[in-house]
Amino acid sequence: MKLIVFLVLFALTTGFAPVSQIGRSSTKIYAEKCPALPFLPYPENLKGYVGDDAGFDPLRFSDFVPVDFLREAELKHARICMLGYVGFVAVDMGFKIYPFPEAYEGLTSVTAHDALVEQGAMGQIFLWITIAEVISSIAVFQMLEGSGRKPGDFGFDPLGFLNNKSEEEVKEMQMKELANGRLAMVAFSGVLTQAVLTQGPFPYV
Repeated sequence: MKLIVFLVLFALTTGFAPVSQIGRSSTKIYAEKCPALPFLPYPENLKGYVGDDAGFDPLRFSDFVPVDFLREAELKHARICMLGYVGFVAVDMGFKIYPFPEAYEGLTSVTAHDALVEQGAMGQIFLWITIAEVISSIAVFQMLEGSGRKPGDFGFDPLGFLNNKSEEEVKEMQMKELANGRLAMVAFSGVLTQAVLTQGPFPYV
């Protein structure tokens, strides 16, 4: 009987005891969550990069691939899709570069691919893109070895958007490029799919 009373009193008193330091430190370790996906932990390797405030990396690529390489690839595809979307839509809106070859008359952005393959033009494009990729890969390898180059930075700013800009202003411009590039990647995938499905001119409805 005395043992039962003792156990009851012990259980009651432990309810008012302070939380152990171990519990607090454990909570602190797991408290930081991903702002974009609050049910996932924050990917630590994204810290220090443009856009790290969102921490969006649900598949955790940054855990096993260098973030410099990931950002380089993201910016490259983003820039290609920003140009690609404008070019794709411009063709289907009737814009032409003169002198315009007669063989290209009546082609849409979708049908142009097969026609240009037959005429050999796509082979030339493939050749020049390959040369550009080989040259740019040298800078990427040097970056991964610690050259100090930032991902996507080829020193190409002919209009001087970053001239006389503070560090915060440069970061803001880089974030704008990244955000618009991500949108362009989604938009290009959508416009290509819609153009194939409808076989119609812009806006592909």
